[in-house]
Amino acid sequence: MFLTQTTSRQREIIEVFLRNGWDYMRRLLTGGKADEPQLPTPAVLRNILIDLGPVYVKLGQLMSTRPDILPAAYIEELSTLQDEVPPVAWAEVEVAIRQQLTRPLEQTFSAFNSIPVAAGSIAQTHRATLADGREVAVKVQRPGIDNTVAQDIALIRGVAALVARTEFGQSYEIDSLAEEFVTALQAELDFTREAGYTDQLRRNLADSRWFDSKQLVVAEIYWDLTTPKIMVMEWLDGVPLLAANLDSDRNGKDPNVKRSEITSLLFRAFFQQVYIDGFFHADPHPGNLFYLRDGRVALLDCGMVGRLDPRTQQILTEMLLAIIDLDGQRCAQLTLQLADSAQPVILSRLENDYDRMLRKYYNLNLSQINFSQIFYEVLQVARNNKIRLPGNLGLYAKTLANLEGVTRKFNPEVNLLDEIKPLITELFRRQLFGNNPLQSVLRTALDIKSLSLQSPRQVELLLDRVTSETLQWNLSLRGLDGVRRTLDDSANRLSFSILVGSLIMGAALISTKAQTAELSLVSSILFAAASLLGLWLIVSIIRSGHLK
Repeated sequence: MFLTQTTSRQREIIEVFLRNGWDYMRRLLTGGKADEPQLPTPAVLRNILIDLGPVYVKLGQLMSTRPDILPAAYIEELSTLQDEVPPVAWAEVEVAIRQQLTRPLEQTFSAFNSIPVAAGSIAQTHRATLADGREVAVKVQRPGIDNTVAQDIALIRGVAALVARTEFGQSYEIDSLAEEFVTALQAELDFTREAGYTDQLRRNLADSRWFDSKQLVVAEIYWDLTTPKIMVMEWLDGVPLLAANLDSDRNGKDPNVKRSEITSLLFRAFFQQVYIDGFFHADPHPGNLFYLRDGRVALLDCGMVGRLDPRTQQILTEMLLAIIDLDGQRCAQLTLQLADSAQPVILSRLENDYDRMLRKYYNLNLSQINFSQIFYEVLQVARNNKIRLPGNLGLYAKTLANLEGVTRKFNPEVNLLDEIKPLITELFRRQLFGNNPLQSVLRTALDIKSLSLQSPRQVELLLDRVTSETLQWNLSLRGLDGVRRTLDDSANRLSFSILVGSLIMGAALISTKAQTAELSLVSSILFAAASLLGLWLIVSIIRSGHLK
């Protein structure tokens, strides 16, 4: 547990909580009553994570991918977290690189820039030249970061165990959520995993019917030099997309035309990743989208990816169409299909919440609608109705929001509806007919043939069972245990009431004709028994709470 042993790091974390004014955590840590959680304001939470250090900044970045749990204000604030940490000294980095290489550094690289081009909480990146002249980017894990992460993971689990005692923690299963974040943090320490993600994205985007694959670049991984602590990849020479000067385009294209082409390229590339491949780059913020010197666009930093199964892809496609149509009823139905587990939900309330949420968009032009914002609100409505959605939907929403935000800043004239409509049409065509329409038609024809051959025999069997009176129906009705118990209780009480009434009537008849002391005694005993049973029946009804 978090408080069983007070280490210096634990004291430091508690001091950060208290210094930033998180009263709820103060009560929780001191054993006070804190049943109802009180999250710090978004700005305070951001400051807490920054004060706690680079690992918690990374945790905040991961939390920003879960709009299914946190409100939009927190997502927006946490999305601004950046790994602004000083680089590790070259002497330490050099030792780490030499430990990972199978050959001497001087034989592997002909040049190595000791000044990093980027420095983050987990790693920093240097530019180098291989012995054969190829320019590469070398991503090196910060020395000792694995020990720091291991210590902070233990503390994260401890805090999660404390919060899990509250109603909030139990509702959102904070323990399992903390384990998701822990798994993601541990995955950041294995660069071979990120290299594998990069390779898979590169293969998926190498050939496409939706866009010109030659205009989109994902860095090539040099696996012979890549280890869990060092990753060597192709150097891509360019600048962040939002900093690109398209007026100097070497092809002489009009900058507005170029912006429109790049916007369409990004939308089509990410729609393919999400809705066709089911494997997508989940962090397309401005720093990870580069405009290269040769006019192409590159996707960088593939460490955070999302996955969607075919069923979820289909539901999300329909959800996108329901948002365009502002159809609250359909949004409610699709949300229940996406739900992580079967939970009691008042459908009429859910539909009304969606109608109320979408009503404010009725008078807007569809080209002005912020689709990612609407999807965030869809997640908010689901959260308010206690509907738990799969965690990968958070990554999906965050990816959609980042992509829409970058494209709107890069090309303010973009019409999202014009970009989305042809893609949705193509998606529905694929869902109806698949990649090979002829194959789908032939498969359907075979299914119809099989059905036509089996149907006469099945109808004959059904008629035979009906005429021979051997047909049996097996019905399984769920949720009737409570009704059965209620009926049993009612029947028992009715029986006792009849018994009490019979005893009273019998005692009354005997007492009216009692001529001996023995009959009077029997009458008194019957009256006493009837009184006790009647009193017991009244008490049981009162205790059950169903007196009214």
